[in-house]
Amino acid sequence: MAKDYYEILGVDRNASDEDIKRAFRKLAIKYHPDKNQGDKAAEEKFKEINEAYQVLSDPQKRAQYDQFGTADFNGQSGFGGFEGFGGFEGFGGFSDIFGDIFGSMFSGGRKQKSGPQRGADIEYTLDLSFEEAAFGVKKEIDIYRHETCETCHGTGARPGTSPKTCDKCHGTGQVQTRRNTPFGSFVSVTTCDKCHGEGTIIESPCPSCGGRGKVRKKKVVTINIPAGVDTGNTIPLRGEGEPGSKGGPSGDLYIHLRVRPHKIFRRQGFDITCEVSISFVRAALGGEIKVPTLEGDTNYTISEGTQPGTIIKLKGKGIPRLRGGDRGDLYAEIKVEIPRKLNDKQRQLLNQLAAEMGESKVEGKKSFMDKFKDAFGG
Repeated sequence: MAKDYYEILGVDRNASDEDIKRAFRKLAIKYHPDKNQGDKAAEEKFKEINEAYQVLSDPQKRAQYDQFGTADFNGQSGFGGFEGFGGFEGFGGFSDIFGDIFGSMFSGGRKQKSGPQRGADIEYTLDLSFEEAAFGVKKEIDIYRHETCETCHGTGARPGTSPKTCDKCHGTGQVQTRRNTPFGSFVSVTTCDKCHGEGTIIESPCPSCGGRGKVRKKKVVTINIPAGVDTGNTIPLRGEGEPGSKGGPSGDLYIHLRVRPHKIFRRQGFDITCEVSISFVRAALGGEIKVPTLEGDTNYTISEGTQPGTIIKLKGKGIPRLRGGDRGDLYAEIKVEIPRKLNDKQRQLLNQLAAEMGESKVEGKKSFMDKFKDAFGG
């Protein structure tokens, strides 16, 4: 059963990024192995919390998790233990979290970005039928992403009001603490705990978005799939990803294509192959047969004495090439069917044919009465 990351962090599904970060910070301090040395349960809980945070703090992974119930993410990936500060290298975002808790010892005193930031990209896997991939198709998909709140236009403040500059950090989003020690004076920089690094405070939050400036919505996106695509192709839709912040551009939407196998055809580049079964009589006499194509059956004339394994080629009946141009070809392998049962007349005719071709008579299966007569001289 998939893990409920929201439940692990103790937040609801509409929680803001700051809510998720705050919940993680609280739980990380509580279950940190340095505070619970030798406690295996606390260590496992800490790993679980980290896994949940890794997914929900990343807009791309969160969107995938909300849609599919998984982000194909292993929270223990890169988990290097807790010895020294190197144990946090694989966590992605831990240095920021613990910088907030312990100061510049972890964060390195890095100043938080305050300018426009580009939105996260979204990835989506789209399944296509063999024919849809070959000839192209228009598809509509549902994606979930954050949209700028229409009520407050992204400010997070109730209409008629505006965010106020934080009086603790004076809009920088960070505060400095000076410590005098026998070895000198040290300055640590931490995220402002009053505005949580935003530099502004919303005194009257927007009722629609709760002060987040964004709301999570489902959007229907129309995609024109070109002819000739295949599994592994990706179609980018610029600006259809998560919206940017502070005036930054939106991210992109990447559609990863996956083509379902066909029951008859196999693809080799822009060519396709298949098998065509014919009777041994048709193979011997030649004549017209039906060959399947992507547009339906077509007639093809084979020569007399066509052998099993013969490959016939239908030019231009394969997959259309991307970006226009011609099409690949269709290659059909001839399979000759041998009848499993013959009636007396058919057996007689084949024996006559064998005699005409200089072959010995081929005896068919005897009936029970024939075998009885042979055994008792009847």
